[in-house]
Amino acid sequence: MRIALTVLLLVISNAVMTYAWYGSLRKPGAEVDAGGMWKIVLLSWGVAFFEYCFLVPGNHIGRSAGLSLAQLKIMQEVITLSVFVPFMLFFMGEHWKWDYLWAFLCVLGAVFFVNREALMSP
Repeated sequence: MRIALTVLLLVISNAVMTYAWYGSLRKPGAEVDAGGMWKIVLLSWGVAFFEYCFLVPGNHIGRSAGLSLAQLKIMQEVITLSVFVPFMLFFMGEHWKWDYLWAFLCVLGAVFFVNREALMSP
């Protein structure tokens, strides 16, 4: 149950983070002057605060459930891609490339290797 809660909190954290980092890029070609850039930075930091409200507890719960730091980090990377790719395609309107799938499969290989001992033991 704690690992499921960890995953849920990290998914929410990543959704918020993805919007904070990339949401301001939605208008392609829009030039931003120095004053406007500071507004974007401050707004992104404000949104990112809420990311940490989910990320920090999620990591602590996962760690208390027995996940190693490597497992938490690889889990975070898989979740990041699982959130980012739909955001990129549907919210930002980017186009799909098959290389994205191959890259994701490489990350899944990392999931296997970081969890190999647990998967292989009876």
